[in-house]
Amino acid sequence: MRILIADDSIVSRHLLDATLRKWGYEVIVACDGVEAWNVLGGEDAPKLAILDWVMPGMTGPEVCRLVRGHAKDKDTYTYILLLTSKSLKEDLIEGMEAGADDYVTKPFDQHELKVRLRAGTRIVDLQRELVTAREELREQATKDFLTHIWNRSSILDILQRELARGSREKRPVGVVLADLDHFKLVNDTHGHFAGDAVLREFARRMTAGMRSYDAIGRYGGEEFLIILPGCDEQCTAAQAERLRVALASEPMSIHTTQMGITCSFGATCWHPGMDTDTDSLIRTADEALYTAKHRGRNWVVSQALDDKGISDHPSGGHLQTG
Repeated sequence: MRILIADDSIVSRHLLDATLRKWGYEVIVACDGVEAWNVLGGEDAPKLAILDWVMPGMTGPEVCRLVRGHAKDKDTYTYILLLTSKSLKEDLIEGMEAGADDYVTKPFDQHELKVRLRAGTRIVDLQRELVTAREELREQATKDFLTHIWNRSSILDILQRELARGSREKRPVGVVLADLDHFKLVNDTHGHFAGDAVLREFARRMTAGMRSYDAIGRYGGEEFLIILPGCDEQCTAAQAERLRVALASEPMSIHTTQMGITCSFGATCWHPGMDTDTDSLIRTADEALYTAKHRGRNWVVSQALDDKGISDHPSGGHLQTG
């Protein structure tokens, strides 16, 4: 584990450095309080620190206060030991109130320092485990367990946020519903494990073909909702067509079986100023999707919110107006 030592005494620094390296720590050295704060306030800062109380530039307690203030909105924790020759209770209370976790008096006893650093390492490890557990819970709450893309409630939340952002920034938002063609036949013929593999591969191909700020979520079963910020009708239909081709152009290899999988897409677009809620948007995309299915599947059909005009990308790839 990496550890920072900050001390203006060259003798004390060398002694600490040699001791800590002997115990297996990766040591970073600072010669004063300002240098210590630059390290602890930077990216990828060490999670353990030993700070001398009295240093040029900034004292150990002053560095402690900066570190604690800097970390309020972060998920990291730095365990700080103050190294001090002060022994008055009032001084030690001041150091702890500044944000130090513990202190060691000079000249330090190696066994005492080792035990206190062991306690600090446990706290840092526990903090990391808590953050990991929280992120896993968040993943479970917001992602679909099978495909690892957004689940239904999360993708609907994203749609709400993108509509609000589009209203502020005067930008359109494209909405696409995608439904795998003949998916029941895959399950009935090859089994549900193959069906699950198809869903995962579909999600992978769609994600790979989307922009970083687009979003896709599993809306239900084999149906998926795609959000395309900044896309007007033409852009939304073109993006959906790219995704259709990405799926249809190459068979999926599922358990040594080659499967030609296609998908139908229903697209629509919201523009700033439209008095339209998310239900109406999805309903319009669903109507376009129904038309795509009715016209033979493996189509992209675009339907406007206002005049219900329909245009489509058939499997041949040419845009037509109906």
